Amino acid sequence: MSKMYGVLLPFCLAVLLLHQSKAIAKEGREDGAATHQFVGTIGAVVDYSSRVGKEQKTAMEIAAQDFYGSTGSKLLLYVRDSYGDSARATSAAIDLINNKRVEAIMGTLTRQEAALVPQMAKEVPIISLAEAAFTPTIISAARSPFVVSMVNDISLQMKCIAAIIGSFRWRKVIVIYENSDAYSSDSGIVTLLSDSLRVVGTEIQHHSAFPPMSSLLDPTTIIQDELKKLRRKQCRVFIVLQSSLPLAALLFDKAQQLGMMGKGYVWITTDGITSLLDSVNSSVISSMQGVLGVKTYFPDNTTSFTGFKVRFRRKFQSEYPEEEENPNPSIFALRAYDATWSIAQAMERLGPKNNPTSLLQGILSSHFKGLSGEIQFNQGELSQVPTFRITNVVGKSYKELGFWSPKFSFSEDLVGYETSGEKGGSSNRTVQVLGPVYWPGGLQSVPVGWAMTIISNSEEKPLRIGVPARGAFNQFVRVSYDESRNRTYITGFSVHVFEAAVKLLPYQLSYELVPFYGSYDDMVEEVYYKSSYLLCNIYSFDFLPVGAFIFLLVSLHNTDSINSFMEKNFDAAVGDTVIMADRCRYGEFSQPYVESGLVMVVPTIPERSQERWMFMKPFTIELWVVTLAMSMFTGFVVWLIERKDNPDFQGTFSYQIGTLLWFSITMLFSGQSKTSNFLIVTSTFTASLTSMMTVSRLEPSLVDIGLLKRTNAGVGCNGNSFIVRYLVNVLDFKLENIKRISSIDDYPEAFSSKNIAAAFFVVPHAKVFLAKYCKGYTMAGPTYKLGGFGFVFSKGSPLAMDISEAILRVTESGEIEQLENNMLSSSNCSTSQTGIRKNQSLDLRLFSGLFALSGSVSAFALLITVAQQLKEHWQFTNYIQATLIDKGIWRWALNLLARDTNNQGNDPYQEEMTDYVKQCSRIVELASNQSTENCLHLLPDTIPHK
Repeated sequence: MSKMYGVLLPFCLAVLLLHQSKAIAKEGREDGAATHQFVGTIGAVVDYSSRVGKEQKTAMEIAAQDFYGSTGSKLLLYVRDSYGDSARATSAAIDLINNKRVEAIMGTLTRQEAALVPQMAKEVPIISLAEAAFTPTIISAARSPFVVSMVNDISLQMKCIAAIIGSFRWRKVIVIYENSDAYSSDSGIVTLLSDSLRVVGTEIQHHSAFPPMSSLLDPTTIIQDELKKLRRKQCRVFIVLQSSLPLAALLFDKAQQLGMMGKGYVWITTDGITSLLDSVNSSVISSMQGVLGVKTYFPDNTTSFTGFKVRFRRKFQSEYPEEEENPNPSIFALRAYDATWSIAQAMERLGPKNNPTSLLQGILSSHFKGLSGEIQFNQGELSQVPTFRITNVVGKSYKELGFWSPKFSFSEDLVGYETSGEKGGSSNRTVQVLGPVYWPGGLQSVPVGWAMTIISNSEEKPLRIGVPARGAFNQFVRVSYDESRNRTYITGFSVHVFEAAVKLLPYQLSYELVPFYGSYDDMVEEVYYKSSYLLCNIYSFDFLPVGAFIFLLVSLHNTDSINSFMEKNFDAAVGDTVIMADRCRYGEFSQPYVESGLVMVVPTIPERSQERWMFMKPFTIELWVVTLAMSMFTGFVVWLIERKDNPDFQGTFSYQIGTLLWFSITMLFSGQSKTSNFLIVTSTFTASLTSMMTVSRLEPSLVDIGLLKRTNAGVGCNGNSFIVRYLVNVLDFKLENIKRISSIDDYPEAFSSKNIAAAFFVVPHAKVFLAKYCKGYTMAGPTYKLGGFGFVFSKGSPLAMDISEAILRVTESGEIEQLENNMLSSSNCSTSQTGIRKNQSLDLRLFSGLFALSGSVSAFALLITVAQQLKEHWQFTNYIQATLIDKGIWRWALNLLARDTNNQGNDPYQEEMTDYVKQCSRIVELASNQSTENCLHLLPDTIPHK
């Protein structure tokens, strides 16, 4: 035992003497004694109680020692404790200027604090190491020409966080931050983050501000109560924007206890916390599993950093033995080191000419490669554009996923930056180019970022999505129940579109479809009332209806009522729901997946009265007249040119006129014309006539809505939709004339019974109706534009934007069009209003007019021809008779006939015949002296018959 004391006693004395020598050396610096070249006095204000303040103080002292060792010039460094209080920090700076005559100050003074110093002390250069964000108005008010910022523009860090949020497509976030001062607010940094998030389509749903932890009497209870409130919100993405290390450690510890570090949650920390992860113990790391972090990159493989790290660890462990577990320096220590060197170098260059203004210019003209990066200033700000490391807490430490910079966005390594720089770079890369992320709770897929929770036990359940069970058109939503399996099946076009969109979401969406047996408006309101409860936890009750407000106020005191209320309402609604302005007050609609409008459907009247003259309809009367006139004019020109040389164009005048007309008609319709315009006309006529004869044309029974209203005719519509309200309020129909029809199959009966004269549908429903009943009905009248079919979500739901984007992608892929075609093709008829004849022969009616016209012309020509031939035949007979008389042949024949008659005896017929022959003989004798025509009327009317 005595031997042990003999060994320990000299050791203890040596330690005591070393400590005393350090104290003497420090006291000597305080008194300003110096035996070497002296360049100036520097003051520093840091928070001794914080890890950052401890690192900064250690780094400043090492910088002063290194500067002396490198240049032989000595600095006097006075360091004061701010105790984490803004007022004390300002007071310490004033004291250093007035009492210690420091020529420059550095430390965690903010712009606001630094702006107060010149009012109570002379102006000296102040290098601020504090990260604070301000709006442009605050900057102009708080800016002092003697304040130099030694930190990077914090707005770039906000853009980095926004890039991460945007890459994972989280639409809402919750921000948590600690006010750096109990007497001020750091809302400027929240404003910067909000502006950056807005660029990527994200918004801050809620932000929680904690006072400085040192000012809290019971920080554990306060943090725990606040986390319980946040747990009841939909959003699951939390950003710890600004916090001291003790408060952050307590925050994550309580979040883990409340189950907020499990699956589905997302936590992101900024540089102020992430850069200190090397200094926290294992218990803090254990409570932060899965946290994403952003930290400023600095080169940690250089010789200068390695030497500084060894000296820092040795000095930090000796001065703060309670921190000996993790003594590595952070970016805050490196900036403090570089700030000290920047001031020292400026002082050394100025020498005896040193004054506040020249010293400020000397600091601003600094340009050297420091431990934290390139040190150069522009308008009082550090001009270096930072690069940020993206980290992920896993296991006992964290892993680096990659890098982000404002110019090149995300990259796995710095080599990627160099390559991108050579090629021009790309600022559109997403975080997915980095390695896999370990999410809280060990979740493999990207968290949704929001969830619906049951407040009593925080149990997450699938989204309750309502679907209309009483729609008139079950092609869009069909609800069927299988009794044998005791299961409800929900299908239809709208459901298939929603399922296709969900498949394209970047996360898994758990939901259940629930039939709703009310109206469409009631279904939308069911989404609203559930969202009202969720929103009341985020905002105020002012915008709620009185009834909803009272209901929610009572429910807040009864957990069972809350759970029952949430179980009865919907998180969303899927179906053939039309986007209307009044419905948007109750919910948020997705992008329309089908365009819509209100149309009128009426019975059709076939064009039977005009089918007889169908061949005339391809051309209008004007075109027929012009065509015939042009053909006749062309024929006249040809006849005029060729009539001397062409024998076909010669003869009598009437013959030439007929030839001219015939040539003109044949030139137009024979298809043998060499004139291009007549070929085009003929081809067009043939094509148009073919189309008109092979396609059945339907004519609506009426097209004027005004006629319906004037005659008080009945009109039908889906009584479960908005159409009744639209017909009354917009189109001014009388309510008693509107017939509510509940099924698509009831419309034909209503038409046939004359109960309705027209039916009103939205366009998608009209397509389905005409696809099923295409024979006898058609759309008529104007189309009244509407918002289309969309899905309904609760107000502020991030799912609305994600589904809208997915709908656009499904539409662009052609899948929605294919689903619609499948729905319409399942009906018995074609969807076209003018159906092409299939397997039908053309009947006589189509050509009866043509045949009648052609037959009439032919009959008329036949009559003329017969008349001409009869006239010619009669003239020929008279000529023959005259010739016979002139030659005496006719008289000889009569004498021969009379002789034969006299030989027959007393037969009465023979006697009558004899008289007839004698009469003819007298006529012949008379004809010998007169013309034959003058004697023909003397012939007997009849020839005797036996």
